[in-house]
Amino acid sequence: MNQNLARQLEILPLNLSHHLKITVIALAVGVIVGLPLSILIARRPRLRYPVLTIIGVIQTIPSLALLALMVPLLAMLSDLTERTVGTGFSFFGFYPTVLALSLYSLLPIVRNAVTGILGVEPTLTEAAKGIGMTPRQTLLRVELPLAAPVIVAGLRTATVWVVGTATLATPIGQRSLGNYIFSGLQTRNRVAVLFGCVAAAVLAVILDFLIGALQKATAERRRAMAIASTVALALVFGGGLVAPNLLAYLRGVNRSDQVGIGAKTFTEQYILASLFEQVLADAGIAARRNESLGSSVGLDALARSEIDIFVDYSGTIWANAMNRPASADREIVLNEVSEWLSSELGIRSLGRLGFENAYAIAMRREQAEELGISTIADLARHAPSLKIGGDYEFFERPEWFDIQRRYRLDFEREVTYDSTFMYEAAYRGEVDVISAFTTDGRIDTYDLVLLDDPLGAIPPYDALLLLSPEAAERDDIINALTPLVESIDEEMMRSANGLVDRDEDKKPPYAAASELRRMIEQKGTP
Repeated sequence: MNQNLARQLEILPLNLSHHLKITVIALAVGVIVGLPLSILIARRPRLRYPVLTIIGVIQTIPSLALLALMVPLLAMLSDLTERTVGTGFSFFGFYPTVLALSLYSLLPIVRNAVTGILGVEPTLTEAAKGIGMTPRQTLLRVELPLAAPVIVAGLRTATVWVVGTATLATPIGQRSLGNYIFSGLQTRNRVAVLFGCVAAAVLAVILDFLIGALQKATAERRRAMAIASTVALALVFGGGLVAPNLLAYLRGVNRSDQVGIGAKTFTEQYILASLFEQVLADAGIAARRNESLGSSVGLDALARSEIDIFVDYSGTIWANAMNRPASADREIVLNEVSEWLSSELGIRSLGRLGFENAYAIAMRREQAEELGISTIADLARHAPSLKIGGDYEFFERPEWFDIQRRYRLDFEREVTYDSTFMYEAAYRGEVDVISAFTTDGRIDTYDLVLLDDPLGAIPPYDALLLLSPEAAERDDIINALTPLVESIDEEMMRSANGLVDRDEDKKPPYAAASELRRMIEQKGTP
C-alpha cells in the first residue's frame, strides 16, 4: 500500500472518534436547549421574534470565526471562575468547540420545532382540551407527536451542518477530521485533504440516513422502523461518546502522562513537532501532537499548560503579543521577548533553535532583474503598478504598516492567500510580489528572490523553543530538548521544508523530521 495512504488510514480512527464525539455532544446540547426553547416561544408569541432573530444572527457568523470567538470568551469565564471559586477550566479545544457547534445547531432545531408545533391543527388541540387533557398532556400526547416529523427534519439539517462545521475545530486545538484537511492543505498532501473530506461526507450521509429513517418512521407511524433507527442512532451516538477514550485504552495511552507538542498551520511547524516527538520518544517520554493551531491560540494554550512545547518566532511575539510597533536589534528583541514570556505568561524559552523564519518581500527573479529591483526601497518606485499577495495575517501585522510607512509603499492591489497557494500565485504571475517566509522551500522551487530590507522595518524572527510553566519544571524534558538549541540553521530548515512542499517525490512531515535530525547529527550536535 502507498505509504501516504497507509498513514492516513492509520490516524483515521483517532480523527474520526474525536469528530464523532464533538458532533454527538454538540447535537445533544442543541436538542436539550433547543426543544424546550421552541416550546416556550411557541406558547409565547412575544418572545418568538426576538429569540429567532438572535439565533439567526448567530447563524450568520462565519463558522470559523464563531469557533475562534469562543476561545477568548471561555478564557474570560475561566479567569472569572478561578478568581471567584479558585479553579478554572480549559478554554482550548473541546469546550469552545462544543459550545460553538451547539450554537450552530440551534437554528434548524428551534425553527423546525416551532413550525411543527404551530402547524398542528387547532381543532385537534381544542378536542384534546375538550376531553379533559391538561396543557402538558396536550403537548406530550398531541402536539409533539404530530410535529415530530418536522422536528426530526430540523435535527437532520442540524446534524449535517454540525458534521461539516466540526472540521473547522482544528485551529482551536480540537482534533477532528479537519486535521486531515488543514495539514493536507499546508503540506500539499491531496490524499490527506481527500481523506478528510470523504470521511466527513460519509459520516454526514450515515447520520442523515439514520435520522431520515427515524423521520419517515414517525411520519408513517412505523414502530419497527422507529425502533431500529433509534437503536442504530443510539449505537452511533453512544459509540461517539466513548470512542476517543476507548481508542486510547486499546492503544494503551494515558493522555495525562503525555507531553503535548503544539504546532501552527504550516509545514515547518509540522516537521518540528515530529522532530520533538522523535527526540522525546528516544528519551522515554510519551508525547502527543496538537497540530494546526492558530498562532495566538498556541501561545495561550502554552501559557495554560494545555500544551507543553511550542515553537514561536521572536518577531511574532514582539509584534502581535507585545504590540511593539517598530522593529529593534535582534538581541534586544530576544531578551525582551524572553523576559516578557517569563514574567507575563510563565513560559520559559529554552533558546533559539538556530534559524530565523522571517517575513520577507519576494518576487519572481526574472521580473525583479527586469525591473532592476533588489531591495524594498527599489520596489517602492514600481509598487503603484504591481499587485502584492500576503497570507491571512500579513496585511494586519504591525510590521506591514511599518514597511509601508518607511518605504512609502502603495501597491495597485492587495490579495490575501493561504500560504500554500501564495508562492504558486507569484510564480504564475497572479501577483507580482508576496510576503514570503524565509525558510520556505518553495522560494527555491519557484525561483523567487527575497528583497533586502535596508531600513530594517521587518523585525527578527528567530525560532524559539518554548516550554509551558509545567514543562519548565521537568528536567527530563529540558535535558531531552536542550541539545536542539542552536542546532538548526536556515539552510537545514529550508531543505527539510522543501522535502514536504515539493511537487515530486514528496515526503511526509515525520520523514522530513527524521532527515532534519540526521542533518543535525551530521552537523555535530546530539
